[in-house]
Amino acid sequence: MTEIVFTPIGTVRSPFRDPRDMPIQPVGARGVRGTIELDPIYAAGLKDLEGFSRIIILYHFHRSEGYSLEVVPFLDKTPRGIFATRAPRRPNAIGISILRLVAVEGATLTVEDVDILDGTPVLDIKPYVPAFDAYPDERSGWLATTSETARTMRSDGRFC
Repeated sequence: MTEIVFTPIGTVRSPFRDPRDMPIQPVGARGVRGTIELDPIYAAGLKDLEGFSRIIILYHFHRSEGYSLEVVPFLDKTPRGIFATRAPRRPNAIGISILRLVAVEGATLTVEDVDILDGTPVLDIKPYVPAFDAYPDERSGWLATTSETARTMRSDGRFC
């Protein structure tokens, strides 16, 4: 396959400097505030974003090394296929979070519900649109019985 190279557009600033004991999903980080500092050359791309209450952030799991095709995810004790989890040790170390957008000031976004490690490179930002992005009646596989525990589950550093 052809190699694909991405250039980060910015950096996440959050209170989480160590992967251990941080929330594993935005639902477990309610109210945790952070910022996304974009390279100023991308500031014009933020035009009209303030009209959205949530944004989708795609980022690079920059502290994850290598990958495993089977992992024991935080919310389970059973080994699962990596593509049936959101674990960071992936063939392409790309993460996704849906964050509350608080403010847009120049090239800086203030966000809440941040479950992302400080210093994480941001690859892209997209608006969250409930009419396009929410499917509440869909199946959630093995997570159907464990997803509620994501509110209190913390990382133990197993994927560092």
